Amino acid sequence: MAQPPETNETFLREVDENLRRDQMRDFFRENGTWLIAAVVLFLAASGGIIWWKQYQVQVHEEQVEKLAQVYKDVGSGSIGQAPQQLDELSSSGSKAVRASAQFARAAVALQQGDTKLATTTYTAIANDDGLPEPYRHAALIRQTALQFDQLKPAEIISRLSPLAKPGEPWFGTAGEMTALAMMKQGNNRQAAELFAAIARDQTVPETVRARAVQVASSLGVDAGSAPRTQAQ
Repeated sequence: MAQPPETNETFLREVDENLRRDQMRDFFRENGTWLIAAVVLFLAASGGIIWWKQYQVQVHEEQVEKLAQVYKDVGSGSIGQAPQQLDELSSSGSKAVRASAQFARAAVALQQGDTKLATTTYTAIANDDGLPEPYRHAALIRQTALQFDQLKPAEIISRLSPLAKPGEPWFGTAGEMTALAMMKQGNNRQAAELFAAIARDQTVPETVRARAVQVASSLGVDAGSAPRTQAQ
């Protein structure tokens, strides 16, 4: 007499595996087309992103090379097409290329005597929130220096107040312009103290510190001995 099959753990596992296999087969039969389309779209999108990044890198490398050539031409006195080329590079998607091209464009404008264009360019850089702060602060300093005689002292002080503080990278230059604006207002004592602070700040270039010592002394504040400049 035949014995009934033994129901045990192994048998149940095999049944469960067969059931799962059948369910998976039915799932792919019903949704296979959509799954394949999704995979194709994913691969296409991934490939497109990779291609776009590589393309951007290539474009930026070409722009850097072009910018370097413009610098070389300008340095040799051959301005020629530099303004047009720098204008084109000023719209680059690379922040470094864009900012460098704009600074160079402003420098060329100054060399050509176009102070208005240089000031407008520096203003654009300073107001470009997409650029890192060092670029914007440098542009703000240059913009203010060009506009110094046309600005009211209070406006200069307000504009440069974030930079005219000890420890700030632009303290020397921003502090000088701020102190001069204070002198225009008649606040000589406050200006002298700011010049003295500049003279004591070891991070400020020696030439600026030496000048600050002299001005502070002329205003009645002893800022210490003028630092020695290194022999050239």
